[in-house]
Amino acid sequence: MVEAEGGRILAEVGDVRDQPALQKVVDAGLAEFGRIDIVLANAGIVRFHEDDPATEWKDIIDVNLTGVWNTCRATIPALVNGGRGGSIVMTSSTTGIKGTGTPNAGVQAYSAAKRGLVALMQVFALELAPHSIRVNTIHPTGVASGMTQNDAIERLISEGDSPWMEAMMTNALPVDSLEPKDVSDAIAWLVSDGAKYVTGVQLPVDAGFIIR
Repeated sequence: MVEAEGGRILAEVGDVRDQPALQKVVDAGLAEFGRIDIVLANAGIVRFHEDDPATEWKDIIDVNLTGVWNTCRATIPALVNGGRGGSIVMTSSTTGIKGTGTPNAGVQAYSAAKRGLVALMQVFALELAPHSIRVNTIHPTGVASGMTQNDAIERLISEGDSPWMEAMMTNALPVDSLEPKDVSDAIAWLVSDGAKYVTGVQLPVDAGFIIR
C-alpha cells in the first residue's frame, strides 16, 4: 500500500518483548531513511482463557506495557538527536481510563497495562518536552479487528454469563465498534502540525464509551 502511493517502506516481523531485536529493526530503518519523526506504539494482545492466569497476566503485561517501553527506548534517541521535534503515540484503550469489574486475569492484565501506559506517556511527555517531542495516548473503544472479532469473543458473548464482557463492548453512540480508519484518522491528527501543541493528553476515540 505504501509503495502504491509512491513511498518506500521497510517492514519486519518481530516481537516487541525482544528489545534487542526491536532495536535492530529501528537501526535498520535509520540506516535506510536517515531519520525518525513519528513513533506509533500499537502492538497489543488480549486473552480470555483462565487455564493459566499467571502466564496470561505476564504475557499481556510484557506485550502491552513493556513492549511499548521497549519501543520508546529504541526510538527516542533518534528523535532527540534529529533535533526536529517529533511525536509519539501509544495505543491505550478505554480500559486505560475506565475499568470494568471482571474476574478474568486477561482483562485485569489488559486494563492494568493500558492504564500503565498513561503514566508512561506522562513521564515521557515531561522528559521530552524540551526537545519539542510530543507524547500522547489514544484510547479507542472496540475496533473491528482480529482482537475483537474472533471465535473466543463471540463465544463469550453468546454464552451470556459474562456481564463484564457486555459492559466492555457497549458504547453510548449507537455503534458496536469502530473501523480501524476511525482511530488512524485521530492518530494522523495527533502527529500532525495541527496538534503541534498537544502533549501529555489522553485522547478517547470511544463513541462515548467512557461517559456511559
